[in-house]
Amino acid sequence: MTSASTDSGVTTMGSSWFEGFESRTFDIDGVALFARIGGKADGPPLLLLHGYPQTHAIWHRAAQRLGERYRLVMPDLRGYGRSAKPPGTHDHANYSKRAMAADVLGVMRALGHERFFVAGHDRGGRVAHRLALDHPKAVRKLCVLDIVPTLTMYERTDMAFAQAYYHWFYLIQPAPLPEKQIGADPGWYLRHTLGGWGSKGISFIEPEALADYDHGFCTPEGVHGACEDYRAAAGIDLEHDRASRKAGQRVACDLHVLWGARGVVARQFQPIADWQAACSGAVSGYAVPAGHFIPEELPALTATELQNFFGAD
Repeated sequence: MTSASTDSGVTTMGSSWFEGFESRTFDIDGVALFARIGGKADGPPLLLLHGYPQTHAIWHRAAQRLGERYRLVMPDLRGYGRSAKPPGTHDHANYSKRAMAADVLGVMRALGHERFFVAGHDRGGRVAHRLALDHPKAVRKLCVLDIVPTLTMYERTDMAFAQAYYHWFYLIQPAPLPEKQIGADPGWYLRHTLGGWGSKGISFIEPEALADYDHGFCTPEGVHGACEDYRAAAGIDLEHDRASRKAGQRVACDLHVLWGARGVVARQFQPIADWQAACSGAVSGYAVPAGHFIPEELPALTATELQNFFGAD
């Protein structure tokens, strides 16, 4: 069942924050998904997905530029922001990228968008990858930011990767170990995370965005939701990815990838080759002068890259 309602009173930010964008909450099969919708009313739909430990607010600067051409939909993923944060199941399946992809597909269909462009940063890119595999007719083109496929990253894990992306192995520990430890000072942990992976501190994050990240992450439910996301990635998501690989399933559409020149992906992987191995469409992209959080560090460049890649109807 899918339903939607205007979300009034949920935003604690100034009136100019996401000016012109509507806030709504969608009921997607019993899961509440918060999203902002705006931009050109008759423009081609573009779904923008955020990553860990953030919310849709990572897109706030780029959205002001992209909204001139596209109808933008920016949800908070399950477990993040103002979306539902249900307790994890024993196999973490309710936080699988398959479940999250179904969530955002439900939001797009509720808005009348059956086929659309998708861009995803970090965890959002992994949701977008699974969305393109499970629902290829829905995704026209796909852009991913600062990731290569999850299975590829786990298969190539070495000491350097484990040290740089320690959270991939820490957050997956059985509950409540990471929840209790992070919960002792979640605001400190959030800022430590946002300042890492080549991003050189958090000066690029506007106060309104940081307040949104605090609101979404710094609660027991927010910390648990993020941990469940990673537990799913190290378990059931890998099962799904291996099954897709065995079946010869690849991303059917064209794919564009950007990665931060100062980040872990640039040091440890070959994004063009790694994505071409997972995609039957054309793969393009390059390293940009940033750390991990590209849409906030380089919002104008991000918007221009998405416009050039997606084009317009």
